[in-house]
Amino acid sequence: MKYEGIFFDLDGTLLPMDNDAFTKGYLGLLAAAVAPYGFEPKSMLCAMWKGVAAMVKNDGSRTNDKVFWDVFAGILGDFTYHHIADFDAFYKKDFHKAVAFTQPTALAARAVALAREKANRVVLATNPFFPRVAVNARLSWTGIAEDDFDLITDYENSSYCKPNPVYYLDICKKMGVEPTRCLMIGNNAEEDIAAAQAAGLSTFLLTDCLIAEGALPDTPKGSFPVLIEFLTAL
Repeated sequence: MKYEGIFFDLDGTLLPMDNDAFTKGYLGLLAAAVAPYGFEPKSMLCAMWKGVAAMVKNDGSRTNDKVFWDVFAGILGDFTYHHIADFDAFYKKDFHKAVAFTQPTALAARAVALAREKANRVVLATNPFFPRVAVNARLSWTGIAEDDFDLITDYENSSYCKPNPVYYLDICKKMGVEPTRCLMIGNNAEEDIAAAQAAGLSTFLLTDCLIAEGALPDTPKGSFPVLIEFLTAL
């Protein structure tokens, strides 16, 4: 067996999308959903982005959810803690409207099925900015089951974020696998590929929804059909 673990990114990888269009659409839905609870849209979104930035800088001392909500509440006020359940309710219901900003493909499920044949551990290594309920919602749009993964990273169970290479090392530690025996598949040249390579993982850059600045990293790369061929040949 060539790889002990195969890791997949979600947004733009297993769930094809234009990241900017999805983010704009999703945040519009969220702002409308929480406005009745006293969250002014512009202030709420500004505080949210600052919370995300804090999670990116997380040093592993706390889980990402605690980092996010401390920053979010520090800006907007402690009343926000009383509405965590309302944000989760949004992800269970209205968030599903955001599927309109994505382009699911059956090839995603095929890729995960192949990974299960080729490796002992399969991980959904999505940048852990979201609660599990939001990750599960997006995963449901792909037609892939939660049980197809041995680990799904989310903001409650993670203390690092991409592009920190320690994010990948932490996953490997949790899964009991060697980084050099793992493969990361993603569409973001920096967060999915360069960061994973820095942690010692092999990589595959999916180019259908490519996010890259400058020259592409040295790695196998290609569209979904190419990825399927790559995984089949392992």
